[in-house]
Amino acid sequence: MSFTFADFESCLDKLAEAIHKQGYLVLDGALPAHLSQALLDEWDQHFAVHLQSAGVGRAGDYRQSPDIRRDKILWLEPETPAVTEFLSWMDKLRTGLNQRLFLGLFDYESHFALYEPGDFYQKHRDAFRDTNARAGRKLSTVYYLNPDWTSLDGGELVLYDEADEHLLERVAPKQGRLLVFLSEDFPHEVLPARRPRKSIAGWFRVKPV
Repeated sequence: MSFTFADFESCLDKLAEAIHKQGYLVLDGALPAHLSQALLDEWDQHFAVHLQSAGVGRAGDYRQSPDIRRDKILWLEPETPAVTEFLSWMDKLRTGLNQRLFLGLFDYESHFALYEPGDFYQKHRDAFRDTNARAGRKLSTVYYLNPDWTSLDGGELVLYDEADEHLLERVAPKQGRLLVFLSEDFPHEVLPARRPRKSIAGWFRVKPV
């Protein structure tokens, strides 16, 4: 079954409505089915050896802190066919959401993320309303690359409500699944997995004011 632009427009409509009403959505099949496998192939062929331990904090406060997060990352540039296609689709997503919600999204940044068995990322937010220091992150995305993932493998992303009082979603990192949520609104964490967990984390940004 081929993936069409009409399919993507339908996903955009569903995503825009969900962001407007509840601030997040989990979508399966939002991007062409071949893309996650192509990204996995390029990961193994070109990028795996370049992953580096992730850190926390900003600018002069940036540091590695394995008690908070233990994933390894590599920032993406349009250097290979699958990464270029992925970034192109995310730019279509940016344009479509701007047309529907007038969000003023102007840029997208993203990185590969690898969680080895036992790795985690403690509860955090991707942006805060009282600062523009994180380059105006407005919408967070996670695109998962893990075939044949089961509930026994763990590694869920757990999304909490804005007040950090209630669990909203436990998102299993299944291949082809896309999670999108408002960066400022939802604390979230990544639970330890029992096998390597691969994804692309990204952020749509607005210009700081």
